Amino acid sequence: MSKTGKSRSAKAQVISSRVSYRGPVFSVTTDHVLEPGGVRTRRDVVRHSGSIVVLAIDNRPSGPMVLLERQYRHAAQSMMWELPAGRIDEGEKDLAAAKRELLEETGYTARRWKRILHFFVSPGFLDETMAIYLARGLKEGIAQPEADELIEVHFFPLSEAVRMVGRGVIKDAKSIAGILWFAQSLKKSR
Repeated sequence: MSKTGKSRSAKAQVISSRVSYRGPVFSVTTDHVLEPGGVRTRRDVVRHSGSIVVLAIDNRPSGPMVLLERQYRHAAQSMMWELPAGRIDEGEKDLAAAKRELLEETGYTARRWKRILHFFVSPGFLDETMAIYLARGLKEGIAQPEADELIEVHFFPLSEAVRMVGRGVIKDAKSIAGILWFAQSLKKSR
């Protein structure tokens, strides 16, 4: 119960909804809603099928190595270091998408997979979720990038990847989350 004694719903009541834009990767709906706090408002929501991220780790005698890729990201207007990632195709399962993206973008496959994180990207206006998978037991193969993907692939020691995060070299939130999660999980296991 609220201070006024009225119970509040945990979800907004959608009064009306229409598709404002439909594209190949996402759509936008314009929703008129009554929010849990009683406020009537308009909410434009970007609808996306969801994405996966792959934290590919190669264990070496010198320590764990993180597989990063560098590619141009138009929205950021820059080349960025990040973990392999991609959109989940319609009807595709998270893990299948992770395996597909790792192979396509890097040429690697992995024997062991574990989902480590699942989160909303920017829930203020976007319904996209991301699942980060830890991939181990890597085997090198031939990358199969899409025509518009020019990707440089490189392994970095975990300690260097963490420093890249701290120095702002890695600016991508999904990559920051995965790298810092892994570094923290190693500290906990010691």
